[in-house]
Amino acid sequence: MIKGDSVSHTLNKTTKYAQRADQLGFNRFWLAEHHNMPGIICAATSILVGHIAGKTQRIRVGSGGIMLPNHSPLVVAEQFGTLESLYPGRIDLGLGRAPGSDPVTSRALNNDMSRAENFPEEVTELQTLLGPYNGTHPIRAIPGEDTNVPLWLLGSSLFSAQLAAKKGLPYVFAGHFAPRFVHDAIALYKREFKASNVLHKPYVMLAIPLVAAETDEEAQYLSTTSKQRVLELIRGKELWLKPPVESMEGLWSEQERAHVENFLSLSVIGGHVSIKHKLQMIAKELEVDEFIFTNDVYDSEKRHRALEILMEIKH
Repeated sequence: MIKGDSVSHTLNKTTKYAQRADQLGFNRFWLAEHHNMPGIICAATSILVGHIAGKTQRIRVGSGGIMLPNHSPLVVAEQFGTLESLYPGRIDLGLGRAPGSDPVTSRALNNDMSRAENFPEEVTELQTLLGPYNGTHPIRAIPGEDTNVPLWLLGSSLFSAQLAAKKGLPYVFAGHFAPRFVHDAIALYKREFKASNVLHKPYVMLAIPLVAAETDEEAQYLSTTSKQRVLELIRGKELWLKPPVESMEGLWSEQERAHVENFLSLSVIGGHVSIKHKLQMIAKELEVDEFIFTNDVYDSEKRHRALEILMEIKH
């Protein structure tokens, strides 16, 4: 969100961005869950998913993700069961076990700070609630029951990779902010994967930062917005989108620069040729089935152009 913009205006821009992705033929559009973070306004994720689904035609819309420790599995099942009933075949439910906020905010959301430890059991409960009624479970999600909303496990650690493998669910690695364990996590997921009634073989989606532009030089310039945002994050400051700058020199220390560059080490930045080459390299090296992108670009027209460039590369 740009400082000075209203929440209403920002949500309208997000809606138009999703509509453009829909028109261009992208597979899915996901929305995150964050709380008490000025500059980021996706706190009511399920509401935003419903809004975007209602304003688009065919694209899948989902959560990237619902932070399950903040919610009752029953409530999540009812919400996403309702969404699936309204928009059949178009809803995804990505799940994470992080709080999506700081400890103080986590306590405000949920007094039971141990909920994250119960994540595997709560995923199982959610699967049961969204599946066909077996006649034995005392609680039923209505709506939700037998909607079989596709579940995705999100993570940046070996824990989430192992759990996704054990449950035979698709796995999404958070390379857009935690690239450190990307090789180990994906390898572990594929090595330990057990076929399920959902998947017969592993399926990996990789989230990465993207800045696509007409030239490599323009893309590097536009990418300074995301670099400034990460810099503010590591400084513990508010996360408003800032205009790009000609140079980051003087804005960060050498230590901060190293931290930001590590944070964004999986970024794909460039014009058509560079973007295509980098995506092919990553897909081959990590054996990725699908990419999902963050696109922290200040100017809305440039963000829309990035979507067009991706589709031009694909075709």
